[in-house]
Amino acid sequence: MTTSQPLGPIKHLTITPKILYFGTPVVLLSTENEDGSANLAPMSSAWALDHVVVLGLGRAGQSGHNLTHRPDMVINLPAAHQWQAVERLAPLTGRHPVPVDKHDRFRHEPAKFTAARLTTQASLRVRPPRVAECPLQLEARAADVRPDSSGEFLLVEAHVLAVHADSRIVVPDTDHIDPAAWNPLIYNFRHYFGLGEQRGRSFRSETSLTTGHHEPRRGTIP
Repeated sequence: MTTSQPLGPIKHLTITPKILYFGTPVVLLSTENEDGSANLAPMSSAWALDHVVVLGLGRAGQSGHNLTHRPDMVINLPAAHQWQAVERLAPLTGRHPVPVDKHDRFRHEPAKFTAARLTTQASLRVRPPRVAECPLQLEARAADVRPDSSGEFLLVEAHVLAVHADSRIVVPDTDHIDPAAWNPLIYNFRHYFGLGEQRGRSFRSETSLTTGHHEPRRGTIP
């Protein structure tokens, strides 16, 4: 029996959490600074609709500033085991001076790739570089950047122009990502997780339950 299974009837509590990061993929977002250098920032507010990805960014951050003026980006998706590289970026900001609301916990760092111990890789359709170590990379361009209703965040509608995937997570001779081989890094209430046991698949899935290049371990996703 897994510990995540509720025992007996559910008793709901009405709570007021500080954040609602209820389990979303981590993104390393590369954008272009004014001087042509690259900024790299971790984020977890991203979701996809077909080939459109919607991003939620802090309005005062460097990524939002860059996309407002230069719409090219790469949405790099790290694997679960790469969480430490993401965390090395977490207390850094490309903004100078550091925004007032970040003074206490963040510091300015212009060389984000170096600080994260990651490698740049040239993109094909956009100006910012890809993260070479990320198994999945989406070159994209912002079609719309606007503030949310509170004015605190930016909502970015990004149209994906090119997708690059590690050959080991692609079903051979197809354009399908192998869900048994791809284990994205998940941000779950400010903790890092990978995927757990596979429960099933959507009726719309075009890949089988065990399409991996290796033998899945008792139905789990690596």
